[in-house]
Amino acid sequence: MRYARHLSLAGFGEEAQRRLLGAKVLAVGAGGLGSPALLYLAAAGVGTLGVIDDDRVDRSNLQRQVLHTDAGVGEPKTASAARAITALNPDVTVIEHRERLGANAEEILSGYDLVLDGTDNFATRYTVDRAATALGMPEVWGSIFQFCGQVSVFWSGQRAVAAGAPGPDGVTLRDLFPAPPPVGQVPSCGEAGVLGALPGQVGTIMAIEAIKLICGIGEPLLGRVQVIDTLAGTSHTVPLAPRPGPRPAPIEDVELAPYCSAPPVPAIDMTQIDEVLASGADVLDVREDDERQAGFIPGSRHIPLAGVLSDPEAAASGTVYVYCAAGARSARAVAALRERGIDAINVTGGYAAYELKESHD
Repeated sequence: MRYARHLSLAGFGEEAQRRLLGAKVLAVGAGGLGSPALLYLAAAGVGTLGVIDDDRVDRSNLQRQVLHTDAGVGEPKTASAARAITALNPDVTVIEHRERLGANAEEILSGYDLVLDGTDNFATRYTVDRAATALGMPEVWGSIFQFCGQVSVFWSGQRAVAAGAPGPDGVTLRDLFPAPPPVGQVPSCGEAGVLGALPGQVGTIMAIEAIKLICGIGEPLLGRVQVIDTLAGTSHTVPLAPRPGPRPAPIEDVELAPYCSAPPVPAIDMTQIDEVLASGADVLDVREDDERQAGFIPGSRHIPLAGVLSDPEAAASGTVYVYCAAGARSARAVAALRERGIDAINVTGGYAAYELKESHD
């Protein structure tokens, strides 16, 4: 009964449904893109779903991350995801990986048939691509920014070419984007914003691409990038060919650090914030206005990151403790302030950690 509408599909039927049941799919990221992708893959009957994410549910996530609920704020995203998936389809086996991908990437990916990259940082994107390329594993890739999205399928090796990927060795993320942009060049969703329904559209397409690959139906987005513009109401595909010459060596973690890591700055943990506030120290919130309206640390003042970067000396003078949602934007603000001789300290964990701490106190 659950899969009756699949079983009646011409060219799909019982064989494709059995392939879904036997498939093992890893979703890297249980956020905006991972949410709809995981829900639809679970509903479709994928037998095993892995979820890797080291983040916790924040209330600012709920505008777009439909896998999570308000009751789960502060909970690990993998646990929230597992509960939602099991509620939807208890026959699906869910494997939680409550960690961040790095040197462990190949080991984790090797337990799966297919990987979905729905992450929001460049370091993890290139780590996923490196591991998938080494394993010859298909990678369904999605990206969102404000009102626009992109989806593609990367796959290298002879299996990929046999499945329709451009020769002689398929395509990878580095054929589309050879290297990540310098840190700070591309704003985060917290800085630039994102239309809440957009990841639903892009994540659903990612789920469809995964189903096509598993079941061997249709034409996957191998050698093509689907580009979606929600404001214009358009969607089109552009061809993606392998770059000429030998494929460059994989980008290692140490090479990614200058592009993708938050700048190294003095820091304290959010567990120490009560002591800081009690001392009367200056605490600065560099999140966006909408994030501030949803909640803030009492006694803190507010200047969005863009304002701090444009005029650091006007943002602070003496010692200042800086926080954001999780710690990355505040690290950039601290780096900019310290370049001007201001004694700035990052509060790691950000407001998400503060909310979690308050709920436990």
